[in-house]
Amino acid sequence: MKRLLADGYPDIYSICRVFRDGEIGQNHLPEFTMLEWYRLDFELGDIIADTTALIADCVEQPSLHKKAVIVDYSTAFQDSANIDVFDVSTEELAAAVSADDALRESIGNDHHAWLDLILTTKVAPAFDPDQLTILQHYPVSQAALARVCPGDERIADRFEVFHGVMELANGYVELTNADEQRRRFDQDLQTRKNTGRPGPRPDEQLLAALDHGLPDCAGVAVGIERLQMLHMQTDDIDNVVTFSPRTHHE
Repeated sequence: MKRLLADGYPDIYSICRVFRDGEIGQNHLPEFTMLEWYRLDFELGDIIADTTALIADCVEQPSLHKKAVIVDYSTAFQDSANIDVFDVSTEELAAAVSADDALRESIGNDHHAWLDLILTTKVAPAFDPDQLTILQHYPVSQAALARVCPGDERIADRFEVFHGVMELANGYVELTNADEQRRRFDQDLQTRKNTGRPGPRPDEQLLAALDHGLPDCAGVAVGIERLQMLHMQTDDIDNVVTFSPRTHHE
């Protein structure tokens, strides 16, 4: 879709099937449906408002948009876990979740993975269960495809939308600089190698599109099944799909 935008397309969206191996549980299936869209000349506040309005319309709860709460990533971590995300060691992150030897061995020195674990176990559970919470301004290291915030080079214009603990959407003001995107791809590849994970090859077609010229834009992806879960007021994704690898019916 970014390649289409670079080729001159206007605001654009798609609804498609997505496959993500290794994730399965009450909120995750290896195959799911995603709505993704891009808006030209949108800033962070614009795309956040666009997203919360769509979510509220889809689940027929207008108050979700009107009462949505926006909080900075660093503030949420400080308030819920007493962690300064800009000045914290991997060891301190492990200690914050009282990690045992097995967990330490599993995650190792992956700083990002420790932050994600704390987000899941300490930060998100503190969100109001009956409203939308928008977590914005992730550290640059947590936002490989997002633009660096013009006012603070430590953070990026990335956001996620939660309803209670359940993530519904993930979006960015898009990075348009090809050289910076290459550098981030290379950095991510090196991190994966250091942690023993497979390293995918950089998306050269995307990089070529950025070289050609991606217009200023913001994009967001929303999980359709999770919207349906919210609409049906269920906490198990199996209840909104016809077939699930988690259940077996005769």
